Amino acid sequence: MEKSQKKHVYLFYCAECEGLARKVASESDFITLRTIKWRNFDDGFPNIFINNAQDLRGQHVAFLASFSSQGVIFEQLSVIYALPRLFVASFTLVLPFFPTGSFERMEEEGDVATAFTLARMLTNIPISRGGPTSLVIYDIHALQERFYFGDHVLPLFETGIPLLKQRLHQLPDSDNIVVAFPDDGAWKRFHKQLDHFPMVVCAKVREGDKRMVRIKEGNPAGCHVVIVDDLVQSGGTLIECQKVLAAHGAAKVSAYVTHGVFPKRSWERFTHKNDGLEKAFEYFWITDSCPLTVKAIANRAPFEIISLAGSIAVALQT
Repeated sequence: MEKSQKKHVYLFYCAECEGLARKVASESDFITLRTIKWRNFDDGFPNIFINNAQDLRGQHVAFLASFSSQGVIFEQLSVIYALPRLFVASFTLVLPFFPTGSFERMEEEGDVATAFTLARMLTNIPISRGGPTSLVIYDIHALQERFYFGDHVLPLFETGIPLLKQRLHQLPDSDNIVVAFPDDGAWKRFHKQLDHFPMVVCAKVREGDKRMVRIKEGNPAGCHVVIVDDLVQSGGTLIECQKVLAAHGAAKVSAYVTHGVFPKRSWERFTHKNDGLEKAFEYFWITDSCPLTVKAIANRAPFEIISLAGSIAVALQT
C-alpha cells in the first residue's frame, strides 16, 4: 500500500506568533508561511489585508493565533472568519493557549463561564470546502471543554508533556526524578502520561484563616522533584509547593507548565537573583504557547523554553 502523501499547508500567523511560525515552517518542507498586512484605521479598528488571497483556492490553510489580550482577539477573529471563505480545501486554527480555559464552570448563579463564550465565538468559524475547522489547542484546562464547541469546529487537544519527558531524560539526574502535582486537578490531567515516574501529590488545606500547601501523598526526599501543571499565573502556588517539597528533603525542585501566562511580570518572582528565592527552582520549563512571555524571559535563569513547533508541524500534517 502506498504511503499517503503529506499535504502542503499555507500557514498564516498573528504578529506576536511570527517567531513560533518560522520555527513551525522550518520543521517541514510542506509548510509555507504566508503573510497578512496588520494595519489600523485612524479610529483604531483593524484594517487587514490577506496577501495573495486568490492563490489560496483549493489549498490547505492554517492560522497560528495568540489571544494574549482582549485587544488582539477581534483582529485575529476577523482573519480567522475570512480565511475559510476563500474557497480553501481545509482550514486549521492553531490556538496553543485557550486563555479562558480556567473559567469553565459556574460556582454560583451570576458567574459567567467565559470559556464557553470563547468556544461559541470559535464555533462560528465558517465551514470550508473540506468541512469543519480543525482547532488545535495544547493542554486545555479541562477536557470537558471539548463539549463547549459546536459542530463547525473539531477540537484537537494536544499536550506538551511528551516534550517535557524528552527534556527530563536529557538531565544528568534523569534516574532520580520525581514528578509532583500542586493539586488533584493537575494529577487528574497528567498522571497517566507520567506514570513511569514516582509521584508526589500536594493539596491546599485550610489552617485557620489561611490555605496552606501540604504533601498529600508521596516522598520527595533526596530527589529532583519536578512540579507539573497546565499553566501559571502569579506563581504563588508553585512557590508554596517548592517550599513544602524542600522542607521534606527534596534535593532540587524544578517546574514545568505548558502555558507561562505570568500577568504583571510575575515571572520575576522566579528569576535567579539575590533574594530569598535565589535558585529555589533549578529549572522552570515553559512552552512557547505565550509568545509575549517567551520574549520577556529570554536568557533569564531558571527559565528554559520547550518549543511546540515540531508538535504543531505534525498536527498541521494530520
